[in-house]
Amino acid sequence: MFSVTLRSLGRQVHQQNKSLAPLFTYSKNGLNTEASFDTKPFKLHKLEEGPSTSVTLSRQDALKYYKDMQMIRRMETAAGNLYKEKIIRGFCHLYSGQVCFHFFHFLSTKYSIKFILLSQEACCVGMRASMRSYDAVITAYRAHGWTYMMGVDPVGVLAELTGRNTGCQRGKGGSMHMYIKNFYGGNGIVGAQQPLGAGVALALKYQGTDGVCLTLYGDGAANQGQLYEAMNIAQLWKLPVIFICENNGYGMGTSVDRASASTNYYTRGDYVPGIWVDGMDVLAVREATRFAIDHCATGKGPMVMEVVTYRYSGHSMSDPGTSYRSRDEIQEVRQTRDPITGFRERLLTTSLATAEELKDIDQEVRQVIEDAVKRAKADKEIGLEELTADISCNPIDTRVRGVTAFDTLTHRRLGPAVNNH
Repeated sequence: MFSVTLRSLGRQVHQQNKSLAPLFTYSKNGLNTEASFDTKPFKLHKLEEGPSTSVTLSRQDALKYYKDMQMIRRMETAAGNLYKEKIIRGFCHLYSGQVCFHFFHFLSTKYSIKFILLSQEACCVGMRASMRSYDAVITAYRAHGWTYMMGVDPVGVLAELTGRNTGCQRGKGGSMHMYIKNFYGGNGIVGAQQPLGAGVALALKYQGTDGVCLTLYGDGAANQGQLYEAMNIAQLWKLPVIFICENNGYGMGTSVDRASASTNYYTRGDYVPGIWVDGMDVLAVREATRFAIDHCATGKGPMVMEVVTYRYSGHSMSDPGTSYRSRDEIQEVRQTRDPITGFRERLLTTSLATAEELKDIDQEVRQVIEDAVKRAKADKEIGLEELTADISCNPIDTRVRGVTAFDTLTHRRLGPAVNNH
């Protein structure tokens, strides 16, 4: 069943996008160096005012956002293909919404439809654009895109997925456990990152900076009790944490309308201020995140942000994603809300970029990902001697339990500790 909330949103955004003409531009060498747009209005909870709906975009930022979103999409498409080739094993949750191949092959052959994969790229790209260098992020199990945005190159991501020594965790973390400075990784347990994010925010407050922790979770985890415990202590202690619900319409195979008595996730912090944002618009996400960071960084306590997005794929690679929603639903969202094609149209209609420039970016991204895939396939796996390496930062006891309590191994320190405060 198609979520009533998402159907209504799709139509509203489609109409809104038709009127997103630039308010003003500055020209140089035939191309505009800056343009302003109107975004879809934000919805507010316990806030007297929210972000401005008038958004200014520079040409430099426009090209960067476009490239980043394309990089994540192609990287995740490559990950999906590697999974189908059985080179990636175990769990694999794609941030880009890799579509079930057989489903689209059927539609392509029967209806001659060419498909562009639609996803959640605008969420992490928009949020990252407003973060400071010392702000932190912790997310759920769709962590590949965030890992890239926080500084790990595509080789580091894809090689980690294939279990090779060039992976960002030397192949030991896999899909849900990637880390880098100020990125506290994906978390495989539903909702586990919610109280951890509050803890990271507490650490940032102890450090005496105005750093903020972005704590992301899906709509399926929005009914977890630990979320409200974390919100309560965050509000009491005025912790600088943004609880971000990435609402893609489905918790596994269950529509939000069937799973939640209230689907206004931005209001569910009760005493915590909240904001709703169109998660398929990278500029709206950027502005909302900037607003939320300013709120939290000035000692006002936490905020809840709901970013409404979508996934074409199933919950994970093992879920075809077609048994609980219709083909018409997916097609409607693809046509009206795709974050990359919509952004591309903005750049072209405002002369922030030429079609040839964007084509060059596409080709560059394609080559980067193709090279990364080759590395991820060819590089070596770590040896067994690294099995017990880098488990703890400064272990008091270096003995590690083996298969039995009588079979002990020795902890080794090989690499630097990440996010060791």
